[in-house]
Order: sequence, then C-alpha cells, then structure tokens
Amino acid sequence: MVWTGTWVSDRLGIELAGDDELRGLLGLALRRNPKRAHLLVSGVLGKHVPQLPSVVHGHGVTLGRRVRALLGPEEAARAVVLGYAETATALGHAVADGLETAPYLHSTRRPVASVPSAGGFEESHSHATSHLLLPEDPAFFDRGGEAGRGPLVLVDDEFSTGNTVLNTLRDLHARHPRDHYVIVALVDMRAAGDAGRLAAFAEETGARVDVVAHARGTVRLPEDVLARGLRLVEEQDGRTADPLVPCAPAAAPVRLELGWPAGLPDGGRHGFTPDHRARLREALPAMAARIVDGLGGPGQTGRVLVLGFEELMYAPLVLARALEEAGLDVRFSTTTRSPVLAVDDPGYAIRTRLAFPAHDDPADGPGERYAYNVAGGGFDTVLAVVDSAADTPALHAPGGLLAQLATAAPRVALAVVPAHTPVPRTPDRQEPPVLPAPLRGPDFSSYEPDDVGWLLQDLSAVRLEAPVEEREEAVQRGGAHYAESLPVEYQPTEEYQELYRDALAGSAARIARAVGTVTELVLAERSPRPVLVSLARAGTPVGVLMRRWARHRHGTELPHYAVSIVRGRGIDANALRWLAAHHDPADVVFVDGWTGKGAITRELADALAGFPGFDPEIAVLADPGSCVRTYGTREDFLIPSACLNSTVSGLISRTVLRDDLVGPHDYHGAKFYRELSGSDVSRDFVAAVEARFDEVADAVDQQVKEAASADRAPTWEGWAAVERISEEQGIHDVNLVKPGVGETTRVLLRRVPWKILARRGAGADLAHIRLLAEQRGVPVEERDDLPYTCVGLIHPRYTRGATGADGKAVGSA
Repeated sequence: MVWTGTWVSDRLGIELAGDDELRGLLGLALRRNPKRAHLLVSGVLGKHVPQLPSVVHGHGVTLGRRVRALLGPEEAARAVVLGYAETATALGHAVADGLETAPYLHSTRRPVASVPSAGGFEESHSHATSHLLLPEDPAFFDRGGEAGRGPLVLVDDEFSTGNTVLNTLRDLHARHPRDHYVIVALVDMRAAGDAGRLAAFAEETGARVDVVAHARGTVRLPEDVLARGLRLVEEQDGRTADPLVPCAPAAAPVRLELGWPAGLPDGGRHGFTPDHRARLREALPAMAARIVDGLGGPGQTGRVLVLGFEELMYAPLVLARALEEAGLDVRFSTTTRSPVLAVDDPGYAIRTRLAFPAHDDPADGPGERYAYNVAGGGFDTVLAVVDSAADTPALHAPGGLLAQLATAAPRVALAVVPAHTPVPRTPDRQEPPVLPAPLRGPDFSSYEPDDVGWLLQDLSAVRLEAPVEEREEAVQRGGAHYAESLPVEYQPTEEYQELYRDALAGSAARIARAVGTVTELVLAERSPRPVLVSLARAGTPVGVLMRRWARHRHGTELPHYAVSIVRGRGIDANALRWLAAHHDPADVVFVDGWTGKGAITRELADALAGFPGFDPEIAVLADPGSCVRTYGTREDFLIPSACLNSTVSGLISRTVLRDDLVGPHDYHGAKFYRELSGSDVSRDFVAAVEARFDEVADAVDQQVKEAASADRAPTWEGWAAVERISEEQGIHDVNLVKPGVGETTRVLLRRVPWKILARRGAGADLAHIRLLAEQRGVPVEERDDLPYTCVGLIHPRYTRGATGADGKAVGSA
C-alpha cells in the first residue's frame, strides 16, 4: 500500500525516521497554519481518519496498561490522568481505562463561568491556543491519600517538540507539585535537544519524568519547509476545490434517543471517575441496541461512521465500540477545528474535506469547522454524536454539519449526549438555607390544595405587565429576557369565551383519552409511584388531570408540583433541590402540555445534565413535533386550556426570573391574579375532562397496548418542518416560527403576529385561532402541506424583540 505521507514527502522533502511502526501509525498532510507547515496525521487516533473503534480505543488502553506496569499497582491506584483538547480527549480517556482505577480530566477550550480554573496553558503551534483545566472537584489534582499526591499521567497524541507538555508541567507543578510525572503519546517524535529540555525540568524540580509511547522517531524538516508549505497550499487552492464525492441527497436526519444515564458526565471535560466508568460500561449495550433499532434494525445499517464532535470524542468512541461488538461494520472519527488542505491522492492522508460553521457558540467566536475523509468513505450511514450544547439551530441549518454530511452519505442520523453542567464543590461552600414549602390554593392559585404544589415565590404585589407591542419594543431596545416581564393578561370577549366552551364540549373526551394514555404509560414505564412535576404553567392543567386519572382509575394519590423552566436559563435549581430532598429523583416525571418544535424538550435535557438522578424525558399530552416518547397523542389538536391564559391555569401567571426579584436561594416567581376570579374556569376545565374518564377507559387500554409495541422514538419531524417554513417564508429564523395550535394561540395572545398558516379543512380546532386573527387583523393563509394543524409566524419587523433559543432578544433579520 502507498504510504499516506508520500505526496508531502515528495514535494517538501519531509521525512520520518525511527521505529518501523511509524509509517503504519502516521501519514502527512499540509496545515493551513502560518506557524507550522505539516501535520502528522494519525491513522489510529480517530480524529482525521475514520478507523475501527476497537483499534482507536485499544491503542489507548494498551498505553494505559503499560503505564500501570511502570507504576505498579499501589502507585497506579493513586494516579490521575490528564488529556489534551481536542485531539487527545478520547486517547487520554482510553489510557485511564487501561489504568482502570484512575480518574480522568481533559483540558478544554469551552469556559464555564461557574467552575473556577485549576490551571491553564498555551499550545504555541496550534490554531487555537488556550487550554483550560476545569475539574468539578477542586481536589482533583490532589489525589493520593496520606502518601501525598500520586503520579500525574499526561496524554497527547504526539510528543513533537515537548513545548505543550512543558507548559503544562510548569503550570501544574507550581500549583500542585508532585514527584512523578508520566508523559504518554502514540508517537514520541522529539529531537535530541527537545528531550534534553524535559530532563532539565526533572532535574530542576526533583521530580521523576517517564515517557511511554507506541513508537519513537523524528521528523526531518528542510530549513525552508514553512515557506514552501504555504506556497504549496496556495497552489493547490488555486488549482482545485476541496474534493467532494457526490451522492444522492439524504433524507432529513433521524434523531436517535440514546437513553444516556442521568447525571453521567459526557466525558472528561470536568472529570470522569472510576464510578462513572462503571456506570457507562453497564449502560453501553442498551444504548447500542437503541441505535441499531433507530437505524432500522440489524442488517439494515450498512457501513456506519460514528462521527464525534471536537472535544467530545470518548462518548462517541465507546458508542461506536459497542456497535462494533454488536456486529456492525463501523468506523469512528470526529469533527475538528484544525484547518488542513485536502488532496485526493492515495499518498496523502487527508483525501476529502467537509467544511461547516461552528455550531456550539464557541467562546472564541464563530469560525469554520471540518470533517475529513468522510466524503468518499463509502459510508451508508453517518451517525453524528454531539453534546446538547452543540445541538443548536446552526447544526441543523443549510450549510451546517448535518447538511454537509447529507452530501456524503445516503443516511444521516443524530444522537445528542447531555452536556454535563458542573456543580463545583469548594471547601468553604455553605449549604443554602432551607427552602420554603410549596405554595397551594386557595392562598396561591384557584386549584384544590392537593391538586398541585407550586415551587414558586409569590410576586403578586409587583407590577410586571406591559402591553404586547410596548413589551416587544422594550425588549428590542434593551435586549431584555422574555422572563423579566409579563404581557398584559388577555381578557376574552364573550364571543371568544363561547368558542372556548364549544371547544371544551367537543374535545373533552379526546383530551380525557390522551390524559389516560399518557398517565398509564408513565405508570407502566417510568415509575409505579411517579412524582408529577409540571412545567409551569402550560403543563399544570395536564399534571392536575394526570393526578386525577391515577386517583380515579387506580385509587393512587400522586404528588404533583409545578416548577419554572426558562428558555436560555434553564430549570429552577432550587426547586430541583427541594424535590431531591423530599422525593427520589428517579420517580420524578416532568409534564408539559404539548410539544412544538421541541425547544423546551431540549432546554430541560440541558438543564438537568448537572442534576444526577432526574430523567429529562418529558411526558406530554400532545406531541405533534415528535420530540418525546411519552405522550397521549401525536395529533395536533386543540387543547382548550391553550385558548386562555391564567384563567384556565389556576389564575397563575407565566413565571418570572429577574435578578432584582429572584435571589440565588429563591424559587422563580409568578403572580396570582385573584382579581380575575370572576372569569376563572380552571376547575371547570378539569371537571369537564374528568367527567369523561369512564367513557374513554376502554379506548385508553387499547391505545396503551398499541403504544407498548409501537416505535415511539422521537423523529423531530417538527423541527425539520419549522426550518423549511422559515426558509419558505423568507424569515430565516426558526425562533419566529411557532408550530401547532397551542403555540399559535400563544403568538396571537402574547406576541406581535405576522400571519397564520392553517391546514385547509382543519375545522373546529381552528375556530378560536381564526377569531383571534380577525380581532388582531392578522391574515390566515390556507395550506395543504402543513404537518401541523396551524403555524403562527411572529412579525419579522419585531425580530429584535422576538426571543431566540436563549430566551433573549435576537438580531434584526
């Protein structure tokens, strides 16, 4: 076979000298980097070259076992392992796997405001230099027991000049001095002078420094290699575009639910312990089975590439390894920040390149990212694995990663691992004060006291309301968050109230059937004694009805609470702390009314990543967006509680989160509109649906039986539809497209609507929509191709006042 460094070697005179294994481990490519001309491309790292996951993981494990043999069992038990971002995050983790008992941390370029840095260093030749060390446990580097700090094992993919390692050693030795360091790399390519600098550090500090590598050698570089390399890159850029292999357009990416264990870190960014390792190993077979099922079952997957994401290498790697053990033809690689020239030649290590915008809102600003050797790899399926922080509109946008992958493989799938949100432990951290008991009616809300406990604080005395247009303009001027104020409560006309009553009479049985179905699924699949936790406020009437169903059908009194979740700021952490102190988090089931495009579903998954034990999957009455597994129906139908605001939700406002009103140990706030009691229909709504429970019992039993054997995996079809509508309408912002009857009603009641798209022939489900649109002078456009019953479009003129994915104002269109 042709060595994949031949093309560069022939043109620039770069040579590898050393162990016989070198050419089997390394190829050569040209960087797009003014600091260094060449790139040593590892064939076993799983970064630039797709490789068998067993080969990638096995090389790291073998190195870890060699380190264990070097240290001996006692010292190995005291060791900690540190890997380098981004290329060595999985390699370092695999080395820790080989050591078996060592906790693992990797450096990161993603800062986290709540976690103090335990160190940092520079990588002088890199395209992105600053490395941060952000362990969740501040004592991470002090592990070792009474004998003092144990050995520190530093892992990188290649050991070239030694500059990065020396920078790390000097920083960490000043903070956490120890007497033994082990440097681990796939290849040790230091020249004699570089090796001497490491020996000088050992002599200076009195510490022992060992080096463990699979192969050793050097790179021989002509003196003018940098200038010649830059010219060669320019010539190639002028001669041809990066080679791509065309293929038939792929269908919309399939979203696969992994069932990632709650509270398990997604990798070593903030630390990964032996206990975490054991939990992950136990969970991997089931996650692999879900992937296989989501791809159509055994024999239907074809040749698969599992593609990780920058620093997120280990989780995708071990998922790929589990698929390999299940018998799939699978390879593994990841996306990267590293800009490299692609040349379609068998003697060159980077044959093809896919380029796309960054999609994780990086701290150093937007930029281009890359996936190498994916196009032309003969893959039938590419499974992209990202963390939830990177599951953004940019990932799904035209020209984004998923769209680029669709040019390279017939089928693209997406799996999202919850990004771990650290809760830093500090020696002087004081336990917050005891939180108050939940608020209950009649002092707060018009529901029965046992129907729901509100984990909120009462802000009824605070003036928070403003007219819709004035509120939009204020947000536009100041970039405020939508949760910092409230819209004026809509007061329905008599004609509108009559429509609501008709809608309730016509749909009460359908709602009862959905309530019964979702409740029975929760009892059968989630917990025999679930703790219902509604997302205030749309989820609260549904939680009340689910509680009533359990009591009516099974004689079971289920606890039910309502908590606040705010887009862009997450769930109320104090409410979670109260729940964890009074109930088993494993029994908590979060409840909402319906799904639109799935923004809150994703928000909840992100928010719970740092709270072990809570399951982020929401149970909803209606799932027209196909975002969850636990639902009463996937029909987009009128839920009458969506027609009104507080008067059908216990007279409680939307929740409020503002720094001058909500302190660090307070629940989020809300108002109790006692003055609207004359218009309140909250209890009437619940009673009307509960009255139909016996009537629908047989239908519920049949529906639950069918659901138990059905494929209910989320497809996220709603998100794809919203993206299409956004482009068709010339809006180019999915945050201004609100799909479904419930979300469209919210647009008309709370926002500045532009137009309504309605499915032709939708009938009574849209009667209230048409009336509201008429009252506000909003056109209704009939469509035959809508996956939803209707879609509300927020006026693009008010784009700056619309709330984006983070809940804040977004820029003008």
